[in-house]
Amino acid sequence: MFVPVLSAAFLPLRAAAKGRLKQSVTKGVFNGRKMSLDDMCREAADLGIYGFDLIQPQDFPTVKKYGLAPTMIPNPWGGTIKDALNRKENHERIRGTIKQAIDLAAGGGCPNVITFSGNRNGMSDEEGADNCVLFLNSVKGYAEDKGVTICMELLNSKVNHPDYMCDHTAWGVGVMKRVNSPRVKLLYDIYHMQIMEGDVVRTIRDNFQYIAHFHTGGNPGRHEIDGTQELNYHFIAQAIADLGFNGVIAHEYTPVRDPIESLKQAIEICTV
Repeated sequence: MFVPVLSAAFLPLRAAAKGRLKQSVTKGVFNGRKMSLDDMCREAADLGIYGFDLIQPQDFPTVKKYGLAPTMIPNPWGGTIKDALNRKENHERIRGTIKQAIDLAAGGGCPNVITFSGNRNGMSDEEGADNCVLFLNSVKGYAEDKGVTICMELLNSKVNHPDYMCDHTAWGVGVMKRVNSPRVKLLYDIYHMQIMEGDVVRTIRDNFQYIAHFHTGGNPGRHEIDGTQELNYHFIAQAIADLGFNGVIAHEYTPVRDPIESLKQAIEICTV
């Protein structure tokens, strides 16, 4: 795995253009355009975006060149969606790679590292939770010392990720309560949890203390977050902001229209 040497001599990071939420982008929102990372960052910066999400450490310098913040390191440092923390046989390997990611995040000013439960593959949810807690307890002190948050993602097992274990907020919150660390939280993917549970705003309000990061996406289809889908993202963003959220809400949808115009609209929808 590539381990870059990161310089501290970066340009000052861009503040959010307006509104109370720090919004970030992923590469997927530029779908349909053959764009380099430089071009993506330039477009995002021009629109007033705060950061770039799910970005590998070797790309931090490019992101920061445009005044953007790297906001989350993606897999495979914390395992993969199908194969991660609920298997004890993965723990030693992932413990090494996630500590590397935490070091790189801390050195590059990135607040979050993603991780996953893994698929059930016949394992009970109770055993899987026990194994995830065991792993997270073994690394939470390291994350706390470095000031980096490990985020376990909530994903749907109904449409996109069959058999994924961390597919309900209650299961994820149960793990978080047992780990009980300010640096181990949930990545609440709004699209995925709309499919599994609905009642998005009430769920966020009731479990806010266990959530560190959000992803957006329209349902059905994970396309634009506008009036073509069933969620009122402006209301959701308002509710998140009203809770005093100081983390990042990252756009992770696949546009069916012009990507830049779609992103501009998404930013406006979530500006509250």
